[in-house]
Amino acid sequence: MENKKNTRKEIISTLLYVLFMLVAVYLVITFVGQRTVVNGESMEPTLQDGDNLILDKISYRFHDPERFDIVVFPGPEENGVDPWYIKRVIGLPGETVQIKDGKVYINDEELTEDTYGITDYIDYAGIAEEKLVLADDEYFCLGDNRPVSQDCRYDFVGPVKRDELEGKIWIRIFPFHKIPN
Repeated sequence: MENKKNTRKEIISTLLYVLFMLVAVYLVITFVGQRTVVNGESMEPTLQDGDNLILDKISYRFHDPERFDIVVFPGPEENGVDPWYIKRVIGLPGETVQIKDGKVYINDEELTEDTYGITDYIDYAGIAEEKLVLADDEYFCLGDNRPVSQDCRYDFVGPVKRDELEGKIWIRIFPFHKIPN
C-alpha cells in the first residue's frame, strides 16, 4: 500500500514538474527570447543564410530601439507564408529619411556613420526617393546587403511600426566558429 502511494506521489510530482517546465519554456519563448534563423543574403556580410540567432524579446519593453540595432519584424505574406524580416534600424521615429544620389540622409544630413551597408551607393531608393517622414511609432530599416535586400524602401514593406518589432538580435549561436568570444 505504501509503495502505491509513493509511486502515485512520484508520478504526480513528475507531471507537475513537466507542466511547470512547459509553462516556463512558453513564457521564455513568448516574452524573453527565441531562436531564429537567417533566411537569405540581405544581411550579409554581418549575418549569413542559415545563421542561428537568439532574438531578445524583452529589451524593447524597457527602452526604444536604437539606430543600427538589428531587429526582427513580420513581413508581408508571400505565397501563404508570413516571413520574418531581419534588418538594421536606420531611421528613428519623427525623423525624415531620404535616399538621394545613392546615399542615406536623415533629417537632410548624410548618414556617414552607417558602415554596415556593403555598398557605398544604393541603386534603388524606392519610397525613400522622396523625403519620408516617420511617424512617432515608425522605424526605417535596411538590410546590410542593400542591392538584394527587400526592406523599408519597398512600398509592400514600408516603415515598421514600433509594436511590430518582435525584438532585437542578441547573439549568433550557430555556426559555432562565428560565435563571439
